[in-house]
Amino acid sequence: MKQLIDDGRPIFLQISERIEDDIIDGGLPEESQVPSTNQFASFYKINPATAAKGVNLLVDEGILYKKRGIGMFVMKGAREIVINKRREQFFEQYVITMVHEAKKLGITVDQLTDMIKRGEQK
Repeated sequence: MKQLIDDGRPIFLQISERIEDDIIDGGLPEESQVPSTNQFASFYKINPATAAKGVNLLVDEGILYKKRGIGMFVMKGAREIVINKRREQFFEQYVITMVHEAKKLGITVDQLTDMIKRGEQK
């Protein structure tokens, strides 16, 4: 498990994002068991209810599912769900903001495209 980043966001969101990161990078493949809320609580030194809130968020989104008496598992197709969710968040948080700022500054689409290409080289 990776350490949480204290960036002012709620801890339960950071827990759910860490699980999503592990799903995306293959650390938690489909049908694999996710650490228990008590394991998260112990590792991160947080309340188990906070860890459960982060895990249950992913259950509500169809990314994890519960096997009664056994634990939480990664749903089939979860990686694709998470990637699509993250792409939409990226679009909303970065692309839309960038396009609005570019318009304010009089930057054309071609100029913006060139800037992005320049950014890839760095």
